[in-house]
Amino acid sequence: MRVLISFIAGLGLACGISQAQTVDDIITKNIEARGGIEKLKTLKTVRQTGKFQIQSFQAGFLQENKRPHMVRQEVTIQGMSEVTAYDGKTGWRVSPFEGRKDPELLSEDDLKGIIEDSDIEGQLVDYKEKGYKAELVGHDPVEGTDCYKIKLTLQNGDIRYYYLDTDTYLELKVETQRMIRGAYQYRETLYGDYEQVDGIYFATALASKEKGDTNEVKVTIDKVEVNVPLANSLFTVPSSTSPPKGGQQ
Repeated sequence: MRVLISFIAGLGLACGISQAQTVDDIITKNIEARGGIEKLKTLKTVRQTGKFQIQSFQAGFLQENKRPHMVRQEVTIQGMSEVTAYDGKTGWRVSPFEGRKDPELLSEDDLKGIIEDSDIEGQLVDYKEKGYKAELVGHDPVEGTDCYKIKLTLQNGDIRYYYLDTDTYLELKVETQRMIRGAYQYRETLYGDYEQVDGIYFATALASKEKGDTNEVKVTIDKVEVNVPLANSLFTVPSSTSPPKGGQQ
Protein backbone atom coordinates (compact mmCIF):
# COMPACT_ATOMS: atom_id res chain seq x y z
CA MET A 1 0.00 0.00 0.00
CA ARG A 2 2.82 2.40 0.89
CA VAL A 3 4.49 1.68 -2.45
CA LEU A 4 1.18 2.31 -4.28
CA ILE A 5 0.65 5.62 -2.46
CA SER A 6 4.20 6.69 -3.29
CA PHE A 7 3.66 5.75 -6.94
CA ILE A 8 0.41 7.73 -7.16
CA ALA A 9 1.98 10.73 -5.43
CA GLY A 10 4.92 10.61 -7.81
CA LEU A 11 2.61 10.34 -10.80
CA GLY A 12 0.66 13.38 -9.62
CA LEU A 13 3.88 15.35 -9.21
CA ALA A 14 5.01 14.38 -12.70
CA CYS A 15 1.67 15.46 -14.17
CA GLY A 16 1.88 18.76 -12.33
CA ILE A 17 5.34 19.39 -13.73
CA SER A 18 4.28 18.46 -17.26
CA GLN A 19 1.34 20.85 -17.04
CA ALA A 20 3.37 23.72 -15.63
CA GLN A 21 3.37 26.66 -18.01
CA THR A 22 6.60 28.26 -19.14
CA VAL A 23 6.98 31.97 -19.75
CA ASP A 24 6.81 31.30 -23.49
CA ASP A 25 3.56 29.35 -23.06
CA ILE A 26 1.99 32.29 -21.24
CA ILE A 27 3.26 34.88 -23.73
CA THR A 28 1.92 32.75 -26.59
CA LYS A 29 -1.50 32.66 -24.92
CA ASN A 30 -1.36 36.42 -24.39
CA ILE A 31 -0.71 36.92 -28.11
CA GLU A 32 -3.54 34.53 -28.97
CA ALA A 33 -5.89 36.36 -26.59
CA ARG A 34 -5.09 39.65 -28.29
CA GLY A 35 -6.01 38.25 -31.69
CA GLY A 36 -3.18 35.95 -32.71
CA ILE A 37 0.27 36.49 -34.17
CA GLU A 38 -0.90 36.46 -37.80
CA LYS A 39 -3.52 39.12 -37.11
CA LEU A 40 -1.07 41.30 -35.18
CA LYS A 41 1.40 41.05 -38.05
CA THR A 42 -1.21 42.53 -40.42
CA LEU A 43 -1.15 45.80 -38.46
CA LYS A 44 0.39 48.51 -40.60
CA THR A 45 -1.05 51.49 -38.73
CA VAL A 46 -3.18 52.13 -35.65
CA ARG A 47 -4.98 55.36 -34.75
CA GLN A 48 -6.50 55.77 -31.26
CA THR A 49 -8.53 58.83 -30.29
CA GLY A 50 -10.09 59.70 -26.97
CA LYS A 51 -9.71 61.78 -23.82
CA PHE A 52 -6.77 62.53 -21.55
CA GLN A 53 -7.44 63.51 -17.93
CA ILE A 54 -5.40 64.51 -14.87
CA GLN A 55 -7.62 65.44 -11.90
CA SER A 56 -10.00 68.13 -13.27
CA PHE A 57 -7.88 68.85 -16.35
CA GLN A 58 -9.23 67.16 -19.48
CA ALA A 59 -7.99 67.25 -23.04
CA GLY A 60 -8.31 65.43 -26.33
CA PHE A 61 -5.94 62.53 -26.94
CA LEU A 62 -4.58 61.03 -30.14
CA GLN A 63 -2.00 58.32 -30.71
CA GLU A 64 -0.97 57.16 -34.17
CA ASN A 65 1.39 54.25 -34.82
CA LYS A 66 2.92 53.14 -38.09
CA ARG A 67 5.09 50.12 -38.74
CA PRO A 68 7.89 49.56 -38.18
CA HIS A 69 8.68 52.02 -35.36
CA MET A 70 6.81 55.29 -35.73
CA VAL A 71 4.51 56.92 -33.20
CA ARG A 72 2.89 60.30 -32.66
CA GLN A 73 0.98 61.37 -29.55
CA GLU A 74 -1.06 64.53 -29.18
CA VAL A 75 -2.80 66.11 -26.19
CA THR A 76 -5.10 68.93 -27.35
CA ILE A 77 -6.98 71.64 -25.47
CA GLN A 78 -8.50 74.85 -26.80
CA GLY A 79 -6.96 74.33 -30.20
CA MET A 80 -3.39 73.86 -28.96
CA SER A 81 -1.65 70.49 -29.06
CA GLU A 82 1.37 69.13 -27.26
CA VAL A 83 2.98 66.69 -29.67
CA THR A 84 5.52 63.97 -28.93
CA ALA A 85 6.70 61.85 -31.85
CA TYR A 86 9.31 59.36 -32.99
CA ASP A 87 10.11 58.45 -36.59
CA GLY A 88 12.16 55.34 -35.89
CA LYS A 89 15.39 57.28 -35.43
CA THR A 90 14.67 60.67 -33.90
CA GLY A 91 12.27 61.78 -31.19
CA TRP A 92 10.90 65.31 -30.83
CA ARG A 93 8.32 67.35 -28.95
CA VAL A 94 6.32 70.56 -29.29
CA SER A 95 5.16 71.94 -25.91
CA PRO A 96 3.01 75.06 -26.38
CA PHE A 97 1.60 74.74 -22.85
CA GLU A 98 5.14 75.28 -21.57
CA GLY A 99 5.67 78.24 -23.86
CA ARG A 100 7.71 76.28 -26.44
CA LYS A 101 5.99 76.29 -29.82
CA ASP A 102 9.09 75.26 -31.78
CA PRO A 103 9.94 71.55 -31.89
CA GLU A 104 12.83 70.33 -29.76
CA LEU A 105 14.67 67.05 -29.91
CA LEU A 106 14.20 64.55 -27.10
CA SER A 107 17.12 63.56 -24.94
CA GLU A 108 18.25 59.94 -24.76
CA ASP A 109 16.43 59.48 -21.45
CA ASP A 110 13.21 61.09 -22.67
CA LEU A 111 13.29 58.87 -25.74
CA LYS A 112 12.88 55.67 -23.73
CA GLY A 113 9.14 55.82 -23.20
CA ILE A 114 8.25 56.97 -26.71
CA ILE A 115 10.43 54.25 -28.25
CA GLU A 116 8.52 51.63 -26.25
CA ASP A 117 5.23 53.18 -27.41
CA SER A 118 6.42 52.95 -31.03
CA ASP A 119 6.30 49.13 -30.96
CA ILE A 120 2.99 48.60 -32.76
CA GLU A 121 2.71 44.95 -31.66
CA GLY A 122 3.98 45.39 -28.10
CA GLN A 123 7.23 44.24 -26.51
CA LEU A 124 6.14 40.66 -25.82
CA VAL A 125 5.70 39.82 -29.50
CA ASP A 126 8.96 38.35 -30.87
CA TYR A 127 10.70 39.43 -27.69
CA LYS A 128 13.72 37.17 -28.30
CA GLU A 129 14.29 38.59 -31.78
CA LYS A 130 14.14 42.07 -30.24
CA GLY A 131 16.94 41.13 -27.84
CA TYR A 132 14.79 41.06 -24.70
CA LYS A 133 14.80 38.54 -21.86
CA ALA A 134 11.54 37.24 -20.34
CA GLU A 135 11.10 35.49 -17.00
CA LEU A 136 8.03 34.17 -15.22
CA VAL A 137 8.43 35.45 -11.66
CA GLY A 138 5.21 34.10 -10.17
CA HIS A 139 1.66 35.23 -9.49
CA ASP A 140 0.43 38.57 -8.20
CA PRO A 141 -3.14 39.92 -7.93
CA VAL A 142 -4.32 43.09 -9.64
CA GLU A 143 -7.40 44.50 -7.93
CA GLY A 144 -8.32 41.01 -6.75
CA THR A 145 -7.68 39.22 -10.04
CA ASP A 146 -4.95 36.56 -10.08
CA CYS A 147 -2.26 37.34 -12.64
CA TYR A 148 0.88 35.80 -14.05
CA LYS A 149 3.78 38.17 -13.46
CA ILE A 150 6.35 38.34 -16.26
CA LYS A 151 9.60 40.27 -16.02
CA LEU A 152 10.81 41.58 -19.38
CA THR A 153 14.32 43.05 -19.49
CA LEU A 154 14.94 45.30 -22.49
CA GLN A 155 18.23 45.68 -24.32
CA ASN A 156 19.01 48.94 -22.51
CA GLY A 157 18.53 47.30 -19.10
CA ASP A 158 15.14 48.86 -18.38
CA ILE A 159 12.50 46.47 -17.02
CA ARG A 160 8.80 45.96 -17.70
CA TYR A 161 6.64 43.79 -15.44
CA TYR A 162 3.53 42.41 -17.14
CA TYR A 163 0.55 41.24 -15.10
CA LEU A 164 -1.54 38.89 -17.27
CA ASP A 165 -4.98 37.71 -16.17
CA THR A 166 -4.72 33.96 -15.53
CA ASP A 167 -8.12 33.45 -17.20
CA THR A 168 -8.02 35.78 -20.21
CA TYR A 169 -4.22 36.19 -20.53
CA LEU A 170 -4.72 39.89 -21.32
CA GLU A 171 -2.63 42.61 -19.66
CA LEU A 172 -4.21 44.10 -16.56
CA LYS A 173 -1.15 46.06 -15.45
CA VAL A 174 2.35 46.94 -16.65
CA GLU A 175 5.03 48.33 -14.35
CA THR A 176 8.07 50.00 -15.86
CA GLN A 177 11.46 50.60 -14.27
CA ARG A 178 13.65 53.02 -16.22
CA MET A 179 16.95 54.69 -15.48
CA ILE A 180 16.27 58.41 -16.01
CA ARG A 181 19.01 60.97 -15.39
CA GLY A 182 20.89 58.67 -13.03
CA ALA A 183 17.91 57.50 -10.97
CA TYR A 184 15.31 54.78 -11.36
CA GLN A 185 11.85 55.96 -12.35
CA TYR A 186 8.90 53.67 -11.62
CA ARG A 187 5.52 53.87 -13.32
CA GLU A 188 2.48 51.61 -13.31
CA THR A 189 -0.30 51.50 -15.87
CA LEU A 190 -3.61 49.69 -15.47
CA TYR A 191 -5.43 48.40 -18.56
CA GLY A 192 -9.13 47.61 -18.92
CA ASP A 193 -12.30 47.71 -21.04
CA TYR A 194 -10.87 45.65 -23.88
CA GLU A 195 -12.67 45.98 -27.19
CA GLN A 196 -12.20 44.05 -30.41
CA VAL A 197 -11.37 45.96 -33.59
CA ASP A 198 -10.82 44.01 -36.80
CA GLY A 199 -10.13 40.84 -34.78
CA ILE A 200 -7.63 42.44 -32.39
CA TYR A 201 -8.30 43.39 -28.77
CA PHE A 202 -7.31 46.86 -27.57
CA ALA A 203 -7.53 48.27 -24.05
CA THR A 204 -9.74 51.37 -24.09
CA ALA A 205 -9.27 52.47 -20.47
CA LEU A 206 -5.80 53.23 -19.09
CA ALA A 207 -4.73 54.72 -15.77
CA SER A 208 -1.07 55.57 -15.19
CA LYS A 209 1.03 57.19 -12.50
CA GLU A 210 4.59 57.35 -11.26
CA LYS A 211 5.46 55.73 -7.97
CA GLY A 212 4.76 58.13 -5.12
CA ASP A 213 2.78 60.53 -7.33
CA THR A 214 -0.86 61.16 -6.45
CA ASN A 215 -1.64 62.58 -9.90
CA GLU A 216 -3.05 59.74 -11.98
CA VAL A 217 -3.24 60.10 -15.74
CA LYS A 218 -6.38 58.56 -17.21
CA VAL A 219 -6.83 57.89 -20.91
CA THR A 220 -10.16 56.80 -22.36
CA ILE A 221 -10.06 55.56 -25.94
CA ASP A 222 -13.29 56.32 -27.81
CA LYS A 223 -12.25 55.02 -31.22
CA VAL A 224 -9.61 52.64 -32.60
CA GLU A 225 -8.86 52.49 -36.32
CA VAL A 226 -6.44 50.05 -37.92
CA ASN A 227 -4.58 50.20 -41.22
CA VAL A 228 -5.67 53.74 -42.04
CA PRO A 229 -3.35 55.77 -44.33
CA LEU A 230 -0.75 57.72 -42.30
CA ALA A 231 1.94 59.78 -44.01
CA ASN A 232 5.52 59.40 -42.79
CA SER A 233 5.69 63.19 -42.47
CA LEU A 234 3.43 63.00 -39.40
CA PHE A 235 6.28 61.40 -37.49
CA THR A 236 9.28 63.12 -39.04
CA VAL A 237 11.00 65.80 -37.02
CA PRO A 238 10.13 69.30 -38.35
CA SER A 239 12.82 71.65 -39.51
CA SER A 240 14.35 74.28 -37.22
CA THR A 241 14.39 72.00 -34.19
CA SER A 242 16.07 72.86 -30.92
CA PRO A 243 18.59 70.54 -29.22
CA PRO A 244 17.35 68.37 -26.34
CA LYS A 245 17.05 70.02 -22.94
CA GLY A 246 18.46 68.06 -20.03
CA GLY A 247 19.28 64.38 -19.84
CA GLN A 248 21.85 62.46 -21.85
CA GLN A 249 22.38 63.16 -25.51
